[in-house]
Amino acid sequence: MNPSEKFFRRERRSVPAARHFAHAFLAEWGLADAERGGDVLLCVSELATNALVHGVPPGRQFRVFLRYDGRVVRVEVHDSGGGVPHLDAHSDDTDEGGRGLLLVDALADKWGVAERDLGKVVWAEFVTARRLAGV
Repeated sequence: MNPSEKFFRRERRSVPAARHFAHAFLAEWGLADAERGGDVLLCVSELATNALVHGVPPGRQFRVFLRYDGRVVRVEVHDSGGGVPHLDAHSDDTDEGGRGLLLVDALADKWGVAERDLGKVVWAEFVTARRLAGV
């Protein structure tokens, strides 16, 4: 299937812009209002926020890549920052941050981190109930 990608600047408005981009992609496949559409959009927001706050050095951008193969929606957020994101199981109800990957872990069927030449890719996959004919 046709993947879609877009680069976003290191600025706050990039998070809602990334979510809007993902919504348009899902709508194209008839998945925006499907059972997993909200999960995908929330995870795009969380991964974009993490890239913006922790992974994108000043003057750089992050990339959102989306693919749907007729059964699985894959979200990738690429950034050029160092470090490896991890679950923070020790955050409590008073912490203002640290729950993004916990949400991704709870909502996605699979997620992980891969290295790039410069930076990393944080990805999440969502199995959909809808299947395209012939896939």
